[in-house]
Amino acid sequence: MPKYLIAGSYTSEGAQALLRDGGTARKAAVEAALKSAGCSLESLYFAFGDSDVFCIVEAPDNATVAGLSVATGALGAVHLRTIVLLTPQEMDAAARKGASYRPPGK
Repeated sequence: MPKYLIAGSYTSEGAQALLRDGGTARKAAVEAALKSAGCSLESLYFAFGDSDVFCIVEAPDNATVAGLSVATGALGAVHLRTIVLLTPQEMDAAARKGASYRPPGK
């Protein structure tokens, strides 16, 4: 299954809930949401800086992850950024595809 890196930044409402419920409860909620969509959580880490949480997620396809992102974002407690992860073999296949491109000024 494809993997995704999801970075989240809590709103003040989300941060207040995290303080109240704790990180373990938040992880359980993320796992439940992912499971309901046919996905699984490989890992979850809290952080400080621009992002508050990072998850590695396995999902059937991009549409499933987009649906989760929209549903989660609509609740207003966290802002998500999703990055599609590629295996080394997928990158090999991508490199073989190639493309014809003329850079600006050439």
